Amino acid sequence: MFASIAILIFAATMVFVIWQPRGLSIGWPAAVGALLALMFGIVNWVDVWTVGGIVWNATLTFVALIVISVILDEVGFFEWSALHMARLARGDGKRMFLYMLALGAAVSAFFANDGAALILTPIMLAQVRALQMDERRVLAFVMAGGFIADTTSLPLIVSNLTNIVTADYFGIGFVEYASRMVVPNLVSFVASLLMIVLVYRRSIPEAYRPADLKKPSEAIRDVKLFRLSWWIIAVLFGAYLSSEWLPVPVCLLVGAAAAVFLAAASGSSAVHAGKVLREAPWTIVIFSIGMYVVVYGLRNAGLTEQLSLLIEWFAGQGLYVAALGMGYLSAILSSGMNNLPTLLVGTLAIDETQTDGLMREMLIYANVIGSNLGPKMTPIGSLATLIWLHVLARKGVRITWGYYFKIGVLLTVPTLLLTLTGLYVWLKWLL
Repeated sequence: MFASIAILIFAATMVFVIWQPRGLSIGWPAAVGALLALMFGIVNWVDVWTVGGIVWNATLTFVALIVISVILDEVGFFEWSALHMARLARGDGKRMFLYMLALGAAVSAFFANDGAALILTPIMLAQVRALQMDERRVLAFVMAGGFIADTTSLPLIVSNLTNIVTADYFGIGFVEYASRMVVPNLVSFVASLLMIVLVYRRSIPEAYRPADLKKPSEAIRDVKLFRLSWWIIAVLFGAYLSSEWLPVPVCLLVGAAAAVFLAAASGSSAVHAGKVLREAPWTIVIFSIGMYVVVYGLRNAGLTEQLSLLIEWFAGQGLYVAALGMGYLSAILSSGMNNLPTLLVGTLAIDETQTDGLMREMLIYANVIGSNLGPKMTPIGSLATLIWLHVLARKGVRITWGYYFKIGVLLTVPTLLLTLTGLYVWLKWLL
């Protein structure tokens, strides 16, 4: 009975989070789910406090990163970068396609995957339309951009909310995390490119007219803030590195950078600081805590213990099977019930296993990879994808769920295999 109630609360919460009736914020279904878990005794207030201690740093870091990303977008930083990529390709359509995806990977790494997908994709879309490309080529660019944003969100702790939660839970520092995941991320990028080119090879343009695009300098809406952007990015990266040794939560470092940027932008006509703050994804804080409380209820009901037995079986078959088993398990669960809950379930289950050393690290990072790449198989795999599809629809690009599912599985399954193989080879060599 206890387990049945926990499963029912979790299932109902996920339905409302994905459905979002009448534009209901994602935070409220998670909050209601957490309250129900408390009411039925699935969790207690000590559990809630524990969960808050686990996710507060991750979620506030994520919010601060999105604030910085939005200001950079308002200033014209990302459009300036994209225009430079297009001009650097000098009329070669295939080269421009590659450069745009490389830019998407870089934005995903430093400003989180949501920023890359939701900010850079509309910019990319505007450029290919300015070049008067047909809808078939437009679709290739936007699908590839959306895919690369998630598959290359592995290298740094800040590249994805799932990365931050994992690092916080297991006490992994910034440099330590990067040393394990930079190489698998590179493998994921190359594998993603290969699969994208294979699927969309007939839709990638051979050539285009660079003269049809505006000059990069015309994209800059505030020269002073644009110049400050480079300093903010440099300081931000320095803060990331120093967080390995400083006893300061990453959210405070990133938050300080966001606060300075907001203060500088307050007098700019290009950026409305108040609007940026109002539209920041504050509900993700409620969602993260509420969702984790609901998942913690599954743990208290003994369900993650059952999952840990399966993970221990994977571990008993050797490192490579453990990597593939954990990665594909997380990927399949992510595609059906969203990536953050999957990451949380996998994290708790791994923590309950009798594993240590290299095997434990293999499981931890395979869980992250599966949770980051797996959502690309279905439209409901991540909240960012649902929002991304909505943004594209408003701009006249309609992608059906059936088409997305077909392309998502085709791109994700082999990319995930190669990425997990890269993780196995790299960790075995490194450790």
